[in-house]
Amino acid sequence: MGQKVNPNALRLGILHSWDSRWFSDRKRNYRMMLVEDIRLRQMLQSNLRAALISKVEIERSIKKIDITLHVGRPGVAIGRGGEELAKIKKAVENFFSKKKENLKIDLKIEPIKKPDLDPYLVALNIADQLVRRIPHKRAVKQAIARVMNTGAKGVKVALSGRIAGAEIGRREKYGEGTIPLSTIRENVLFAKIPAMTKSGYVGIKVWICV
Repeated sequence: MGQKVNPNALRLGILHSWDSRWFSDRKRNYRMMLVEDIRLRQMLQSNLRAALISKVEIERSIKKIDITLHVGRPGVAIGRGGEELAKIKKAVENFFSKKKENLKIDLKIEPIKKPDLDPYLVALNIADQLVRRIPHKRAVKQAIARVMNTGAKGVKVALSGRIAGAEIGRREKYGEGTIPLSTIRENVLFAKIPAMTKSGYVGIKVWICV
């Protein structure tokens, strides 16, 4: 089971918490709020890519929405004198402006203490290097070395697709240390993102045991 189930989903409610925390008593409202959360995350991750945004937590109440942004570079997200933070809050307010009720939006920036132990940021770093045509083995091995030097128990990286511009897609795995996927006692973090290279998409999956 550990090889087939998303490690984050397996540990949800035990070691990890939900990224979206709200309740809806109607199916239609649930669908609308779910799509709203997805689009909001896509917008924030696109606008704050330079700030190394990893996770967006959304917590809703009756007339209030609390949004917490986990970023690797909080200074870039806040900006000089809070300029960038004000722009982000304005963009979020415009995003929710279609709703009739007046919502109070509380936006917080939470810095990531160890970016090298965040699987999303590790995968994003590898993806950026693949797009710049850096050899995939060098990019992956450097990422694994940084993760292990930061204090991780184990790390595994899987690449899938037209790696290095190959005519036929293939799958390659690299790892170091231990990644016990079948037990929920170990805190295994997981992320996956695509890298759009000139030859086509290359999928990147990263597992980190902390």
